[in-house]
Amino acid sequence: MNYRVGIDIGGTFTDFALLKGDEVILHKNLSTPEDRSLGVMEGLSKLAEKEGLELGVFLQRCDAIVHGTTVADNTLIEMNGAVTGLITTEGFRDEMEYRRGYKEDIWDLRLEPPKPITPRRRRLTVPERILFDGSVYKALDEDAVRECCKRFKKQNVESVAISLLFSFVNPAHEKRVAEIVAEEMPGVHLSVSHQVLPRAPEYDRTSTTVVNAYVAPPVTNYLERLVSRLQEAGYQRQVMVMQASGGVMTKEYIEGSPIRVLASGPAGGVVGSAHTGTAKGYPDLLCVDMGGTSYDMSVVLGGEAPAVAGWNMHHRNLVGVPMVQVETLGAGGGSICHVSNGELRVGPASAGSEPGPICYGRGGTRPTVTDALLMLGVLSTDKGFAGGSFSLTRDGVDEAFQAIGDEMGYSAEDAAFDCWRVVNANMIQAVRRTTAGKGIDPKDMVMLAYGGNGPAFAGAHAEALGIDKVLVPKASPTFSALGTLVAKPAIDEERSFLCPADNPDLARLKELWRELEDRAVSYFEAANFKASEINYQYQINMRYRGQNFALTFDMHSSQGKEDLSFVDQGFSDKAIAAFNARHTEEYGHIRDAELPEIVGVRLATTVNTPSPPAAGGYTAAANEPSAAGTRRVNLGQGYQDTPIYRGSDLSPGSRVQGPAVIQETFTTIVVYPQWQAIVDDAGDYELVKK
Repeated sequence: MNYRVGIDIGGTFTDFALLKGDEVILHKNLSTPEDRSLGVMEGLSKLAEKEGLELGVFLQRCDAIVHGTTVADNTLIEMNGAVTGLITTEGFRDEMEYRRGYKEDIWDLRLEPPKPITPRRRRLTVPERILFDGSVYKALDEDAVRECCKRFKKQNVESVAISLLFSFVNPAHEKRVAEIVAEEMPGVHLSVSHQVLPRAPEYDRTSTTVVNAYVAPPVTNYLERLVSRLQEAGYQRQVMVMQASGGVMTKEYIEGSPIRVLASGPAGGVVGSAHTGTAKGYPDLLCVDMGGTSYDMSVVLGGEAPAVAGWNMHHRNLVGVPMVQVETLGAGGGSICHVSNGELRVGPASAGSEPGPICYGRGGTRPTVTDALLMLGVLSTDKGFAGGSFSLTRDGVDEAFQAIGDEMGYSAEDAAFDCWRVVNANMIQAVRRTTAGKGIDPKDMVMLAYGGNGPAFAGAHAEALGIDKVLVPKASPTFSALGTLVAKPAIDEERSFLCPADNPDLARLKELWRELEDRAVSYFEAANFKASEINYQYQINMRYRGQNFALTFDMHSSQGKEDLSFVDQGFSDKAIAAFNARHTEEYGHIRDAELPEIVGVRLATTVNTPSPPAAGGYTAAANEPSAAGTRRVNLGQGYQDTPIYRGSDLSPGSRVQGPAVIQETFTTIVVYPQWQAIVDDAGDYELVKK
């Protein structure tokens, strides 16, 4: 039997989901921050061992290895990317500093702007000018480009971003600048805006190109190391990489625009949530993922996790490529509890995997959320942690919380409980902000909780938010890794073209869509997919004149390459009608007296691949399982002797009444008072308010 492996690297653990026929096998091991590919290879060796195979034999039997990576995110968080320079049009040197005046917290008068990726000394300009219609107003000064290269070499620039005015209409000057830089600076990485994000607005395109240049060398170097190690170990196929858009694609495609892997790990979880929720009859979901470092929130509506291209702020930088919408809070199992100016705070700093929480026994000295769960009895030193890979220890935990208690004036147990309350309050408030911003009442949603820590907190969050049903997949601790196996190979690109919607240039629209078709076919065929297997979604970007942001919607879908016959004389009326419907859906109104304009085309292409099974239903007879024991646990109502269940003892139909704790192999599910957990036919949990 052959295998498919999904991998997701987190700040604390690297997660694996092995698809073996209809069986899913889970594995977790600690991440290796010094070289994350080492943690990947270690986990693959453990999976091979579980299958009774040598690593080389196991890898030869793998039809696919699909990988979500946090390398780009970590690079932006730690600000340790490539030394990056920017070449732009004369007069536009400081566009990256203006940032549209955007400020993440308008009430924080002391909030400093983000650290610039390209400080002013590495932002250089050249005389040239292309107008909005693509005509050349001022020819490119090639000597000025060569002078820029000389200055970059003196500053040891490793990666160059090139973003010239209106290059998305006419890229001739950008192409020539790239040629000159490649000649003058052999080996330097190039990020060219008409390739990275070929559309307006100018700041979006420049910011996206600069971020791409900054993260490109770390991402490409990591992928090269990983692929090299896999090939040396015996893997013979291409490595597929998760994208922020919710699709996967080959390493070769990602290397052309590495920014597409930004936030790819969380995207895998959202795609997996949509797949699972739809299969169980819950197409509208509030998805929450609590791991070791962060708490991610997203919304699935109608069984879809749409990728939005536009105003995507990540790590205080604007990224305009298509991304599944995920909001992130610095709250996870490794988040550090501390006192600041007499106030108890949790996060955003994390202990990560090195040294990790104190209870890991790896040298950690600062108390974390995981340590608080141990103090509260939710976790225990009696059972192997993370699948038995190591055991927790209480050594040093009590003393750390007592130090907090001494500052706050209460006991170590009270300090741990207050840390639990604070991190809960932070996460619940973040969910409220996220849903309110989307015009969604969480009471109308079903919550799907995953991540190593998500099921331990989900019931408390649902209670506070008025939600009465929570889904916890059995694979929740490695759900983002499983989501990479659900995700389809996908390419999502766009091209800019401005024209009136009532009199569009149909020939030019066809030409742009055909260009995107050809690019997609070439990459898919290189990945051993046939053109006839490709699914096409022909989309268009439209807006009212004067609007900063365009709306994107489908115009036609097909399988196999189309003749674009849908771009006909009735195209204008269909486009305007579709725009009005989309504008009403998004903003609640249309402007009857105004005609919209087309600002570009977009083509989303996918190929269907096998997905992990997902099912629901309750055909098994209800049963009340026996607890494996009891433990002193505080679930918000003081310490009580609480039943402890082993997940391996539960079967479809099992009902566990709260308060209770269910210990699964890689996670802990807390059933809070007035709740019950029901196991469905697939072995997944449904937490229901009684």
